[in-house]
Amino acid sequence: MQQSVMLPVEDAAVAAGFERFFETLRRITPREELSLTAASTLRRLERSGPHRLCELYTPEGISQPAMTQLVTRLEKEGLAERSSDPADGRAVVVSITEAGRAAVARRREGRAQALSGLLQDLTPAEHAAIVAALPALERLGDLVAEQPTT
Repeated sequence: MQQSVMLPVEDAAVAAGFERFFETLRRITPREELSLTAASTLRRLERSGPHRLCELYTPEGISQPAMTQLVTRLEKEGLAERSSDPADGRAVVVSITEAGRAAVARRREGRAQALSGLLQDLTPAEHAAIVAALPALERLGDLVAEQPTT
């Protein structure tokens, strides 16, 4: 049984703010082409290069069979491709294709356009605060990516 730990009030407020912002991003993100998990998997392949299939499912929070189905669908749609691992011919490596990169870029552009409209409604100080926070948010993302997956 996991024990409850008292967090500083600021940390709880940050968590609540992230939850709200995540919900906002989900609402404004174009849905016509990629599911959240498909987009996240393609972004991981775009950012980090080819991965073994077994390295993809845990970070996405899905089962190995579900990731296999997702990769099969992405492959059929021409967004990803499988090949043998050069270090171990028995293992499968998944890579993003140029079409997959284009799909990720379209999704990112759609989100950027939706955010742009919202950002215009902020005060200059609010906009500057968001821009100033970007390096810290990038670092936070790096810390999460460095965590071992279980």
